[in-house]
Amino acid sequence: MNEQTRSRTLRMIQLAILSAIIILMAFTPLGFLRYGSLEITFSTLPVIIGAIFIGPAGGAFLGGVFGLTSFAQAFGLNPFGAALLAINPFYLFVLTMVPRILTGWLAGLICRALLRTKRPSWLAYMVSSLSGALLNSIFFLGALVLLFGQTDLLQSFGSTGLAIIVALAGINVLVEVPVITLAGTAVAKALEKSMGKKPLPSESSDSADRTAGG
Repeated sequence: MNEQTRSRTLRMIQLAILSAIIILMAFTPLGFLRYGSLEITFSTLPVIIGAIFIGPAGGAFLGGVFGLTSFAQAFGLNPFGAALLAINPFYLFVLTMVPRILTGWLAGLICRALLRTKRPSWLAYMVSSLSGALLNSIFFLGALVLLFGQTDLLQSFGSTGLAIIVALAGINVLVEVPVITLAGTAVAKALEKSMGKKPLPSESSDSADRTAGG
């Protein structure tokens, strides 16, 4: 087995493991922290870790897996998602897929760019994790207002897009973003130590992206 084949196999194994983790988190209590009205999802975390160590294409692929699990939850597992499904299934599919794919892709690009500056790896992991958490919330809530903002369901939360976003995000996003940032940084740094190397931001990373993208 040559180096290219070994690298391709490793990336496929990493994608498979992280995809399995996303699916497990989506359909078990492991992926959520619920306390009263507060609900934090940790499914963004494996997407960000994949974006850091596999690259933008790997992050986009894992974001797609996250999106598919979100869409599947609308079929009886998530009341709000089920209500959106009844309004427009196609819009819901776009809502669950596009923001998550973009989040994974951009988190990977941000990490690669920071690693190229030769700054400490933990800083690249922290900024990538923070960006991933923020982008996921921004893209999702923005798309939600864009696609469903004129529906009676969304109008019940507020008469303007900003009011709807504030009502739906609430304290959840304020808690979720720092939690994902800290967890993503810690997990990425621990993986770096266990593997004995940093993610490669140059030619090896580009090769990994092409592998993840098929």
